[in-house]
Amino acid sequence: MPTPHYGQPRYRAIADELRERIESGVIPRGVPLPTESALTAEFRAARGTVRQAIAALRDAGLVATQHGRGTYVTPDQHQLAENSETETQQRKVAADAELAALFAVEVGAALVEEQILIRANGAVGTVVRTYRMPQTK
Repeated sequence: MPTPHYGQPRYRAIADELRERIESGVIPRGVPLPTESALTAEFRAARGTVRQAIAALRDAGLVATQHGRGTYVTPDQHQLAENSETETQQRKVAADAELAALFAVEVGAALVEEQILIRANGAVGTVVRTYRMPQTK
């Protein structure tokens, strides 16, 4: 991360960096933001500082937090025309070799796949698939 400008709060510098990643497509629209613990490690910042940065992004309409699901990057407003619709589907899948390596689980382990379809004028414009470990109670 670039050195923040002097006098700028640390959370603002983190929010600006995340905003740049979202706007440039490094963090695609519709996918989960990295976890707070991942961001605290990456930016070497306190959890409260990271939460302030996420709150600033939420206030700007770039992310939305869903209880129990995490914080997601909101779809680009240009993508969501008046005649567009979003459809979300969830299903359990077995981890293939690539997903198993990413999640550090065995091949065939249960994962949750979420698929977000954004349609404009009836045609699919964007498909975003995310994977996560099933929640244990």
